[in-house]
Amino acid sequence: MIIDIHGVGIKVGEGFESKVKKKMQKFERYFGDEAHAVVRFQHEKEDVRTEVTIKVRSHLYRAESVAPEAIMSLQKAIDVMEGQIRKQKTRMKRQNRNYDYMKDYIADLETSVEQEDDEDLPIITRHKSFAITAMDANEAVLQMELLDHTFFLFLNPDTGKVNLVYKRLDGNYGLIEPEY
Repeated sequence: MIIDIHGVGIKVGEGFESKVKKKMQKFERYFGDEAHAVVRFQHEKEDVRTEVTIKVRSHLYRAESVAPEAIMSLQKAIDVMEGQIRKQKTRMKRQNRNYDYMKDYIADLETSVEQEDDEDLPIITRHKSFAITAMDANEAVLQMELLDHTFFLFLNPDTGKVNLVYKRLDGNYGLIEPEY
């Protein structure tokens, strides 16, 4: 597993970096060597926010946590991500899709856009770009949940068009299929 560690307003020394890598090694049992992890630390008032993102093929896993110390925040984020993986393993097993990279683990265990008002005109404060991956709506819902987002954009292989799944206020999901 490739692990990139970044600090925003925090200096990440070699000793701390080795602790982070040691804690993140536990994900190798889930994903093997083909995973790429990014661990980001950032000061948030008196606390430290840790964001952990792991990309395996076209799948993303993401967790974040806030705690008074960086190592505590990292441990919480790791616990959240492990919980997500355990929660989703039965779904992945049922769908029997492209989750070959987690095959051993399953067998063993049974972008937000922020807007601010400035004189009634919205201002785009963050811009993200990402590759749109072909998948069905159920897999898109799974990805949305793993990223802990309320919507997810994907390419529908049946229609060849970009679709969007979103979480509704009633707890169910919606699918938007634009006409163009």
